[in-house]
Amino acid sequence: MKFDKNSVIGITLLAFLFIGYFYFTRQGQLELEAKQKHIADSLAALQPVLKSNIDSTTPTFIDTAKSNVAVVGSMIQNGSSTETIRTLENDLVKINFTNKGARPASVELKQYKSADSSDVKLMASNFNKIAYLINIGNNETASTDELYFEAGDVKKEADGSSSLAFTLRDSSGKSIVHQFSLKPDAYLVDWELQTKGADKLFTQNHINLVWQVQADQQELDIQTEKRETQLGLLDGNGYDYFTMRDGLNKSWESGLKWLSVKQKFFNTTLIADQGFSHVDINCKMPADSLKIVSQSVANMQVNLPATSAANLKFSFFVGPNDYQILKSQKIELENIVNLGQGVYAFVKYINRWIVMPVFDFIQKYALNYGLAIALLTIFIRLLTSPLIYSSYVSGAKMKALRPELDAIKAKFEGDQQAFSMEQMKLYRSAGVNPLGGCIPGLLQIPIFFALYAYFNANIDLRGVSFWWSKDLSSFDAIFKWGFNIPGLGSHLSLFTILAVVTNLLIALYSMNSTPDSGNPALKYMPYIFPIMLLGIFNGLPSALTWYYTVSNVITLVMQFVIQRYIIDHNKILAEIETNKKKPKEKSKWQERFEQMQETQKKVNAMKEKSSKK
Repeated sequence: MKFDKNSVIGITLLAFLFIGYFYFTRQGQLELEAKQKHIADSLAALQPVLKSNIDSTTPTFIDTAKSNVAVVGSMIQNGSSTETIRTLENDLVKINFTNKGARPASVELKQYKSADSSDVKLMASNFNKIAYLINIGNNETASTDELYFEAGDVKKEADGSSSLAFTLRDSSGKSIVHQFSLKPDAYLVDWELQTKGADKLFTQNHINLVWQVQADQQELDIQTEKRETQLGLLDGNGYDYFTMRDGLNKSWESGLKWLSVKQKFFNTTLIADQGFSHVDINCKMPADSLKIVSQSVANMQVNLPATSAANLKFSFFVGPNDYQILKSQKIELENIVNLGQGVYAFVKYINRWIVMPVFDFIQKYALNYGLAIALLTIFIRLLTSPLIYSSYVSGAKMKALRPELDAIKAKFEGDQQAFSMEQMKLYRSAGVNPLGGCIPGLLQIPIFFALYAYFNANIDLRGVSFWWSKDLSSFDAIFKWGFNIPGLGSHLSLFTILAVVTNLLIALYSMNSTPDSGNPALKYMPYIFPIMLLGIFNGLPSALTWYYTVSNVITLVMQFVIQRYIIDHNKILAEIETNKKKPKEKSKWQERFEQMQETQKKVNAMKEKSSKK
């Protein structure tokens, strides 16, 4: 079979770019696995001194049975340490609050289902909490997480929103109120912290918040979910993120607006209207068997006005990583959706300006998401068709020159350098660009990376079935085995097989229509690349491998139609002959290249002469 050297070069460059891309995007996971064994108990060591202070300084409850009231220091505990649950909900979310610490106890997302078909639950474990220290007496402090607030009733407002207040007070008039409110059709919960006697309750006019977040497994593959779990934040320099890993420790001194624990499709975010004056966060990645993606402990300092009565405003966003929903918050929260990061951050603009608007338009009219992906593929191929056509024309020119290249190869048999020089001269005289076949393919790489990020982050595909795939946002395993094969995993995806087979057919078709490079080492490259794709694609979302399969089928059809019915080979031969008759001016690069070849040829001749002597 015949090969095109330049197509092989293009394939090789594609392979290196694929390897580079997945190396960078999966680096966090490699670090996680390397460190996980050494920091198994890091979370206990990272807990702030707060807990020990609470245990050593908080006095026991003193019950007064007549009034059913307990006292911790000077703070009155209505209900005598009885936990009460209140609920705020709308059509999207149900949030349960506990009066113990006056905080969210669990969040249910009504529009999204977990693997057991129940509503997705966030912040539902005992690990989750938000608390701070208050002064309860002479040299005594207590954590709000251990105090029982008086729970008010849920109030409905005229605009459809609902609100709830928890109150903690003492006999001298000092008080703390946690006011929560939830608007209709919103995932954002407003939290206003109202204080009286703040100068007495808090030391040095600042609050030290402790925010603990546990991200539980929500997706089928916990390893993929861990790899894509990130710590996101907005500070004075804009949005930043860090891949979650065991032992991650980050600090910020000022200007932090919000902090987010972002899983693959959901996030839990704490927002401070006044900002945080200091933040220190530590993270742990528990064992996969616990079905816990990550645990984070953040110590966050907020400054208070130097007044007796002071209010602070916070918000919780607990919901989906939906780009449009996050963007509507108008605090740059949409940046947590990974549409392109790191060295490939530029592809997020392809997604935001082209892929997302087109796909959103198509899916409104398509029968299902699988068909919408196929239509998106057709749109992208039409958009890039001028590049594809030029590459086919270049391939046709190379094919037309094959007899002359075969003659040159026979003439300089055994002298690869001389053959290369004559080959370049032939290309130049015929007006053929030897890279014309691979450059258009390289220009399509950003589109592939953009679609990789888009399909991997698109929550609309979560749980959507298409043909044999039960979830387009995950791999479509048709075979599973109970052990891990390096480079492949523990399953086999059918869409991946189709993508690999169609890619191999493209390589074979191209080999039969392009000239031989004369390099035996390149003979097997068109077979190696599809095998590499098998390992790379097997764990990717089936939406992406379905897209790639459709794209490959379109490529095969276009190759056949263009080369058989559109490209006029006689016209190309005539154009080549005309180009040969035109005077050629060598570029400086061509002159230097030929000089280098001539010099190398003389050196080789001298070495050969010397060896004979």
